[in-house]
Amino acid sequence: MAEQLLFVTADQIIETLSSLAGKEMRLLWGVEDEIESLRNTVSTIKAVLLDAEKKQAGNHAVGDWLGKLNDAIYDADDLLDAISTEALRREIRTLEKKAKQVRIFFSRSNQLAYRLRIALKIKAIRKRLDAINADRERFHLEVRHVETEVGNRERDNTHSLVLAEAVIGREDDKKAVIDCLMDYNFEENVSILPIVGIGGLGKTTLAQLIFNDEQIEKHFEVKMWVCVSDSFHVKNIVEKILESATNTKQPIVEMNTLVNYLGKEINGKKYLLVLDDVWNEDQEKWSRLKQVLMGGARGSRILVTTRNESVARIAGIVQSYSLRGLDEDASWSLFKQMAFEKGKEPENSSIIALGREILKRCLGVPLAIRTIGSLLGSKNPETEWLSFKNNELSKISQKENDILPTLKLSYDQLPSHLKHCFAYCSLFPKDYEIDKSTLIKLWIAQGFVKLSDQNRCLEDVGNEYFMDLLRRSFFQEVEMDKFSNVI
Repeated sequence: MAEQLLFVTADQIIETLSSLAGKEMRLLWGVEDEIESLRNTVSTIKAVLLDAEKKQAGNHAVGDWLGKLNDAIYDADDLLDAISTEALRREIRTLEKKAKQVRIFFSRSNQLAYRLRIALKIKAIRKRLDAINADRERFHLEVRHVETEVGNRERDNTHSLVLAEAVIGREDDKKAVIDCLMDYNFEENVSILPIVGIGGLGKTTLAQLIFNDEQIEKHFEVKMWVCVSDSFHVKNIVEKILESATNTKQPIVEMNTLVNYLGKEINGKKYLLVLDDVWNEDQEKWSRLKQVLMGGARGSRILVTTRNESVARIAGIVQSYSLRGLDEDASWSLFKQMAFEKGKEPENSSIIALGREILKRCLGVPLAIRTIGSLLGSKNPETEWLSFKNNELSKISQKENDILPTLKLSYDQLPSHLKHCFAYCSLFPKDYEIDKSTLIKLWIAQGFVKLSDQNRCLEDVGNEYFMDLLRRSFFQEVEMDKFSNVI
């Protein structure tokens, strides 16, 4: 995704260099040739960026080349920002009534000195980029054409939009975990049950199904949910647990105060706490957190979702639940919903056989099935599926318990305008709840949203971008308003 942000930055540099306003050009008078050379160099490099992105996975030299390019492109972007800022600053000073200061500020020697400094900086960056551009030839990078029209999106957007609540093939897993959570045959009042499995299996989705189940609602007095992710700071986690228990944002207080407040909410009560996406392997941190939580009544449970077996062991649990991939029937059922219009299986048996062959590469992992199924849903099964299987799909490595290459493929297949928008989302923290309207405004501010029809508004086109990414399973856990609009 870093390369896509680099692509966008290069695009913005070209646009800025092509449309420098009069106030900037007055500062740059005499260096027009350097500016034009810089624009041409960035344009040439931009044309091969997408090919470089694809080749870097198996070629460290291409990765190093992209790293050098990244530094130079962002230096160029910073320089243009500095020029715009300086032009604006001088324009403001012109409006002031301090005539003497203005005359000194805009003296001939002052302007010439500034132009000289800027000319040297532009020339230095242009030389760096020229050297990087010359170096690309040894990698045989190809020019890849970029789609910019909204019309190149999906053949048919009417196939079903499967959201987190529509879960296939997890009924038995749900029942098994609920039975374990409601089992009293544990020595400790508070026991820990981890759900363990590789990324994309749906551990969080399964935990949500369990958390919202009617039996669970009746069985536990207090329910709490905390997204942990990479950061395992005990004080922060306790604070989040308390916020979940009280549904109230807590003021900044000391750890002892937090523990006392939380004790009033859970001590002597049978509670369920979900710690989602845990990575911590520090035994001491686990011990400190467990001490805070041990006041619950008999039958209290802590449900942990994790990819790491060692996390489950360190947590001091009695047993763990290993989540596996979907079986063949469930996998096909999910694939049909994503790949075929209205989830209806086609009559053509050869397309069914081809779909099942492609499905094998998803290893029964729901996230992979959703993304590949959504990707195929935008392609013509009679003319494009076989080519996809024999070309793009055949090039990715097939390793057990490794779905990242398959997921990366679905990203590679995105139209460039959607790549830009999705890459921008990497700026948000993990587990961040994104407001759709705010995200669309940010996309517009970055210049990612393009109008192909002047009668439409940018917000409507941005909403189409968002819904395209959602249909392709790049967003999850969607919340809707009372009119069924995603918010």
